[in-house]
Amino acid sequence: MTSLNAQANQISSVDVLAPIFKASGDPLRLEILRVLRRDTFGVLELSQLFDMRQSGMSHHLKVMHKAGLVEPQREGNSIFYRRPLHLDNDKPTDLTIRQIFEAVDRAPLPAHLQEKIESIRNQRADQSQAFFSRHSDQFREQQELIAAFDLYAVPVAEMIRKRTRKHHWQTALEIGPGEGGFLPVLSELSEHVVALDNSRDMLAKATRTCIDQHLNNVDLIEGITDTLLARGDAFDLVVANMVLHHVPSPADIFLDAAALMNNGGCLVISDLCRHDQNWAKDNCGDLWLGFEPEELTAWAIAAGLKSGEQLFIGLRNGFQIQVREFWKTQLPLR
Repeated sequence: MTSLNAQANQISSVDVLAPIFKASGDPLRLEILRVLRRDTFGVLELSQLFDMRQSGMSHHLKVMHKAGLVEPQREGNSIFYRRPLHLDNDKPTDLTIRQIFEAVDRAPLPAHLQEKIESIRNQRADQSQAFFSRHSDQFREQQELIAAFDLYAVPVAEMIRKRTRKHHWQTALEIGPGEGGFLPVLSELSEHVVALDNSRDMLAKATRTCIDQHLNNVDLIEGITDTLLARGDAFDLVVANMVLHHVPSPADIFLDAAALMNNGGCLVISDLCRHDQNWAKDNCGDLWLGFEPEELTAWAIAAGLKSGEQLFIGLRNGFQIQVREFWKTQLPLR
């Protein structure tokens, strides 16, 4: 009787795997999984990537979702798709899905797909940059609709200061400094600070902050992380305060930060947890409605970073902020 039960369980386990293999047994669906390795795309964007009608793409995504290969992510009135965040290695289905991901990730994306992905990221970046160009004079007011600066800046500063007892921050980078409100902290704790922003209007405000507060060890650079990578810069500390929800590909911030950090360096991020308040897109220029903590952890692992301390701050208006640190203990995975 025991052997019959074991045989029945084995057959049952095989049966639950069949939909996964069926859903993944299509070259186009495997390509979709490849482009979702780090990015999250909407149906229209995926249709654009693969030159197909939206109805056809929706069908493929429906099949893949039913099999557990992708999961929907609501961003306001739009639905985006990503790889599932929670996979349990003890479950045969999740282990199989993870193995499929690992298999398709071994081959690099074709050049034409990579070019289209870059085009979509550029469209998103242009959207964000246009917002800050239009609303640079109201930047602080717009941001504080969600969270006052001190609510995240103070915990981030405390986290960095606590690490300063054991770590010497010779060089520090702030990605997206905004009006430069956090630069006095970094100027105090680090010998040399670089502030990087792709908005000329915001850099002008950060420059005024540096002048007013006599921050003589801060260099302000217009550009993106690729700009610093091309220069060969390296930092002991990288900070991104409330930046991820404005960038086209948040996962790439982790990859680029890892590539820009010295061994033993630290990345500190403060950003919103996932929420459903769509007005933030129109009023604050947000591209993403926050992030699950597991998303940040997964992106960090993919970049070769190790998670450290984490802090979650609940706000009265329903938002929640996560403050996270990630350490570079090995070469980044590209």
